[in-house]
Amino acid sequence: METPLNERYDAIVVGARCAGAATAMLLARRGMTVLLFDRDRRGADTLSTLALMRAGVLQLRRWELLDQIRAAGTPAIRSSSFVYGDEMVTVPIKSRDGVDALYAPRRTVLDRVLADAASAAGADVRFGPRLADLIRSPDGRAIGVVLEERDRSLHSVRAGIVIGADGLRSTVARKVDAGIYRQGRHACGVVYAFWRGLGNAGNRWHYRPGISVGAIPTNDDDTCVFAATTSARFQDEIRVDLEAGYRRVLSECAPGLARELAAVVPSERFRGFPGQPGLMRQSHGPGWALVGDAGYFKDPITAHGISDALRDAELLARAVEQGSDRALAGYQSTRDQLSRELFELTDAIAGFEWDLEGLKPLHLNLSKTMNDEVEALLGFDGPMEPPPTGAGSRSAGAGRSTG
Repeated sequence: METPLNERYDAIVVGARCAGAATAMLLARRGMTVLLFDRDRRGADTLSTLALMRAGVLQLRRWELLDQIRAAGTPAIRSSSFVYGDEMVTVPIKSRDGVDALYAPRRTVLDRVLADAASAAGADVRFGPRLADLIRSPDGRAIGVVLEERDRSLHSVRAGIVIGADGLRSTVARKVDAGIYRQGRHACGVVYAFWRGLGNAGNRWHYRPGISVGAIPTNDDDTCVFAATTSARFQDEIRVDLEAGYRRVLSECAPGLARELAAVVPSERFRGFPGQPGLMRQSHGPGWALVGDAGYFKDPITAHGISDALRDAELLARAVEQGSDRALAGYQSTRDQLSRELFELTDAIAGFEWDLEGLKPLHLNLSKTMNDEVEALLGFDGPMEPPPTGAGSRSAGAGRSTG
């Protein structure tokens, strides 16, 4: 039987996926009292491209969690191949900064490891309750939450700060009226499927005009293979029959892979995402903050969302530890500096307005931007410095990087 909730915590984190669980863990490791809760069950799956870029793997290594990801059977990914039509460019993952491979853990693995690490650090972790409301002081500052348990009972809990890590359709963001100040122009529709026994040939990113396919090795000998196209095409011809549309895009973009999968049954059902333009929301205010997709969302075509979430968890934890509204403003400013070019590049790639020769420089810019991001993360091990010159001045995606 669970122990009763405290009346007050230093921080309450709403949402126990990768951004929220990582933030709660880091705050608890800093000696703060933390409540982390999620309405879903522990270890539940969620729609995700899964891939961790070098920045995300670096964060797990720095937090001493990478061995747990490996121990769960997550395969090491030692190359990324970019297939432009019939031309393939394979880039090995160079050993650097303590990272010698990429990983793409299932969310049933990654989110659970992070939530368990939060609990081990002393956070009070609860699965089942949902956020019913925020508690505010007379001047409007967020000072706590009202939780609704599965049996409909309500609990009021106070906190020094309430952190929304509850996804793109964040309840916290809605309740504090967090405005969107940057929005993408494009969104792609994506269908995800898992296929067993393809082997580990590294990450493979296929591109032809108007379409893209990615193959990412993950746990249990599965490979996540996604098929992406314009949101208009997704709505017009794919959403009504996800499997047929998926196989059609797969055949057009990666015919060899399509032939390999033609007679194979997927290990899980097909799942679709109709698309959502990227956005940046106001992510701090009196007594509250947002992290992960709740505050900053990019199209999934560049597979950088989890890495950004792990980066921003640390930016936010450091700001909360400082304990001032000015520090929270600095969190958002630094996040935006590191994200601006990732955001714009992702939007450009998701628009499918490129030809293959025009796509290559977008990927090269992405590689440079991701390297800047890694340099910024390495600075977390010492005194915090401004992002390196040029960080956030390009854009994002699954780009041609050494990882």
